[in-house]
Amino acid sequence: MADHDRSTVLEIQNLTKRFARMTAVDNVSFSLENGKLMTFVGPSGCGKTTLLRMISGLTEPTEGKIILDGEDITFLRANARDTAMVFQNYALFPHMTVSQNIGFGLQIRKKPKDEVKREVERLLELVQLQGLGDRKTQQLSGGQQQRVALARALSLHPKILLLDEPLSNLDANLRVMMREEIRKLQEQLHLSIIFVTHDQEEAMSISDILVVMDNGIVKQIGSPTEIYERPIDEFVANFVGHINLFEGEVTDISEEKMTFRTKHGDLKIKLSEFDLSVGDRLKAVVRPESIGIASYENAINSSTNIFKGIIESYMYIGSVIRYTINAEGKTVYLDESDPQYMGIFKEGDPVKLILKDRIHLLPA
Repeated sequence: MADHDRSTVLEIQNLTKRFARMTAVDNVSFSLENGKLMTFVGPSGCGKTTLLRMISGLTEPTEGKIILDGEDITFLRANARDTAMVFQNYALFPHMTVSQNIGFGLQIRKKPKDEVKREVERLLELVQLQGLGDRKTQQLSGGQQQRVALARALSLHPKILLLDEPLSNLDANLRVMMREEIRKLQEQLHLSIIFVTHDQEEAMSISDILVVMDNGIVKQIGSPTEIYERPIDEFVANFVGHINLFEGEVTDISEEKMTFRTKHGDLKIKLSEFDLSVGDRLKAVVRPESIGIASYENAINSSTNIFKGIIESYMYIGSVIRYTINAEGKTVYLDESDPQYMGIFKEGDPVKLILKDRIHLLPA
């Protein structure tokens, strides 16, 4: 990758794509810093792949601008813009060897044979495929094919690398390994990458920046921590993990805490970042891992933020056990870590739920 003086490698300005009466991408704007990995995430059909294809030049926008490293490339042909794309199915040439696939773009650009050979060898080593250059791609595993596709894209030293659900065809363990490999490559080479996935865990684990989309619009842009801990609305909160929502009303505000009255009891919560008044209706967003659990007989030091419940069911997942709990008519999901040490509550057991005082709030 060549170094760029600009801190911003990509600017998307009011980008829109309509197909007949359907708007696939609706007035989207954002920028990507050089050397960062950004992920478009959202449910199927939300517009993330259409947005990626417009950046790559494979789909022409209806409105808006695409600025790459200061140059307007909105209507530039795909093969004339300084981007490279890795597709979901890798799009490798089956009649070519691994080396021929990796060197294909360089040959099209009529680079000298010795230069192509050196670059291919360098890339084979970079993606850990040394000694496999003479194999046909059908002889490789899914993870190895993915590495070939990445090496071929990197051979052209693009200003931005576009990855369209590149791990969706791999099994669960290989997906985890490959996203770690992509992240290592990105950091090692200071690559600017846009990654598309519908897998929230994948998006959270690999990204510097998340762009959460729904119905063609961008709902929220931020770091994985920001999106997870401070979602802008209920859709984002639900998409990036499981949530429990408690609706209620602010009944008291002190210097540091507020009282939030719900049907299930009062919560003492540290003051929110936005201005609140007594009488405001809100929704408290509580993640399953943010709730403690204790048997009904256990004495608990604090009497605040305690709800009563009955275990309805549980799911053992090894490192975590997920409880479904009836808390006075409300279904609450709770994740308890290390069940081997903590023990497992059974269906019908009465329990106490302990909520923390730092809770994210949304307008009702």
